[in-house]
Amino acid sequence: MSEVPTLINDLALILIVAGAVTLIFKKLKQPLVLGYIMAGFIVSPHMPYTMSVIDRTDIKTWADIGVMFLLFSLGLDFSFKKIIKMGITPVITTLTIIFAMMTLGIVVGHGFGWNRMDCIFLGGMLAMSSTTIIYKAFTDMGLRQQKFAGPVMSVLILEDVLAIVMMVMLSALASGSNPDGGEMIGSVMKIGFFLVLWFVVGIFAVPLFLRLTRKLINNETLLIVSLGLCCLMAVVSTKVGFSSAFGAFVMGSILAETIEAGKIEKLVAPVKDLFGAIFFVSVGMLVDPKI
Repeated sequence: MSEVPTLINDLALILIVAGAVTLIFKKLKQPLVLGYIMAGFIVSPHMPYTMSVIDRTDIKTWADIGVMFLLFSLGLDFSFKKIIKMGITPVITTLTIIFAMMTLGIVVGHGFGWNRMDCIFLGGMLAMSSTTIIYKAFTDMGLRQQKFAGPVMSVLILEDVLAIVMMVMLSALASGSNPDGGEMIGSVMKIGFFLVLWFVVGIFAVPLFLRLTRKLINNETLLIVSLGLCCLMAVVSTKVGFSSAFGAFVMGSILAETIEAGKIEKLVAPVKDLFGAIFFVSVGMLVDPKI
């Protein structure tokens, strides 16, 4: 009699605990994201009093897929065209937030007596927000259609783009090299290339393909094609030095401009919810009570 693979055991434990905890949080009218994180804390190997996940490597892979599909769904719901229509306001807001939080982090670091580099890195961490958590919270609370949700998501997306440049600059500072050198210029050029690629593909290739094959595509094939394009752009994104989640968001924003956008969003929702739950549980598994 064959044994059940470790991955199946871990998934069973994660989904059962996550389901039970989120039911409790739903009853208490608390965000489901918090319930998922608490479930991850319960099944974490750091918890000696409860059953815990055995193979965290496989779970991390599933979690990476989860954040990729979450950002893909965000792109389907919110494209770069919406940012452009909002004008300069999201840009000014993003720069103000990053400057203020960087300054706050440096001041707090100095207050703790940290060295200059640690203070700068603290400021960089405080300047970034979690797009996935805020997007999930807005969805669970039914706030995505509110007027303020658009500007908030615009700021978060711009923060993600600027985070790429910031990581290059901080890495250069930490290594003692000049952050104004070729590495930073190369990163900016990569971002520019990627956005141009998004524009060209988004305007011509993908919408044309969907129009030509509309009579041949049913719900099943549309789901497969959409997720395939998502994974393809994630691979391209990692090849040019970005995260797979950023590439998934770009492909989502491309499909958001097509005639099938609404249908794709509905088809992807169950897949996003499943893998997204695993991702948020994996975040809770990172919590170490000893620390």
